[in-house]
Amino acid sequence: MPSKTANPSARRTELLEAAYQYALRHGLADLSLRPLAEAIGSSTRVLMFLFGNKDGLVRALLERARTEELALMARLSQPERPVGLTTAAQQVWAWLAVDEHRPLLRLWAEAYARSLVDPDGPWAGFARSTVEDWLDVLAGCQLRAEREAGEGVVRRTLTLAVLRGALLDLLATGDEKRVTGAVHQQLALLRGAEGTGD
Repeated sequence: MPSKTANPSARRTELLEAAYQYALRHGLADLSLRPLAEAIGSSTRVLMFLFGNKDGLVRALLERARTEELALMARLSQPERPVGLTTAAQQVWAWLAVDEHRPLLRLWAEAYARSLVDPDGPWAGFARSTVEDWLDVLAGCQLRAEREAGEGVVRRTLTLAVLRGALLDLLATGDEKRVTGAVHQQLALLRGAEGTGD
């Protein structure tokens, strides 16, 4: 079946968005085409035609989720006028901590974990590409001298680890005040280690 993604139809775009909203509410682990189709006013036959199969739909949903991540990254990464690693991390955390973003972030966490335990499924490569996306955007926030130094790679890796670990804690507990306090303390230590580089 030819790919529908190069020039998607209006109906495909509409159903993908409706399916994405459904996935934000229900997750992907137990996704079944029949109840999904009923919930979004379509049919399994139409979904199969537009997305090929369930795996194709899941891949499209993961790509749709990634567009939201990339939109945030585009606002942060300005290599010509870098804001600095800790400033960028503070902005990222402020976005991650907002209640209304929890459904998207739960979907991200689910897909991340599934890509680790089911590397041949529709989730294949999701975790790795997410890590690479975020390391790229954090690099774009660093001053050039830091960005190109070996220590710069270490520092953005550490920053990403702090953000990802705190996010998982927040999703598990909902304790935004405690987790945000820990993030701010760690970012202050990172800023101190930067000296005048940030």
